[in-house]
Amino acid sequence: MYDDTTDRRRRFAETARDERPDLALLCLLISAEAEAGLPEEAIDATQMELDRLAGLLPALGRHGEPRRWAEALAELLGERCGFHGSPADYRRLESSLLHEVLTRRRGLPILLSVIWMEVARRAGAPVYGVALPGHFVVGFGDPYGQHALADPFDGGRTLSEEDAGLLVAGATGAPLAPSMFSPAEPLEIVLRVLNNIRAWAAARPERSDVQLWAVELSLLLPTHPARLRYERAELLVERGDFARGARELEEYADVIAPLEPTAAQSVRHQAIAARAMLN
Repeated sequence: MYDDTTDRRRRFAETARDERPDLALLCLLISAEAEAGLPEEAIDATQMELDRLAGLLPALGRHGEPRRWAEALAELLGERCGFHGSPADYRRLESSLLHEVLTRRRGLPILLSVIWMEVARRAGAPVYGVALPGHFVVGFGDPYGQHALADPFDGGRTLSEEDAGLLVAGATGAPLAPSMFSPAEPLEIVLRVLNNIRAWAAARPERSDVQLWAVELSLLLPTHPARLRYERAELLVERGDFARGARELEEYADVIAPLEPTAAQSVRHQAIAARAMLN
């Protein structure tokens, strides 16, 4: 029998392993997981809308001045189209789903940045994502030379490095480090989107289903934190799948035992407790 979930996840895994992963498509496949089968027509329509918006930008070329690119995106997406974010957006799952953010023109910093990046890239801009701790922004130009930073969450406001430092300090209390301005790779961005979804769901125990699929998609990425396997096993147990949860706890314990024997023993005790729930 055709299993749409398996088909979607196979496509997600294959796209993540492409030589040049399609960031927009990966984000749309996350949307499809959230909505249990976003129609292909909706995925195509989202890509077409990104193309349409790119066609409204001036032809500045890849060698256009970075600040001019930043201002052009802010004028189009921030002012004319009204894309921005607010604190309330952190409370909505839709704020992490690309097709919803494109429709509502509201979302988390990272999803708004994905829209900025995808529209700019289609228009030929030298654009990249900047994964500042606690607040994702967009860069134009040469990240190691002449460049401009913009904050899509604030309508595309141009940022100085001092402004960026204030954003980081406000979000994390940590000082800004030069390495924080390095371009974020597409799969790094996708994992961060999924981390946001996991965090949203973890704060809502009744949405453990969302946390579970976000973990499972993260595990399909070529590289991911090993501890996600433990999180998945715990979620299975919490959701009443005691046999599978216990088995995966045992497998995780085997993986960490050589380096963390005490932690592995604790996980094995969790597996025993999970199996006891079967009686």
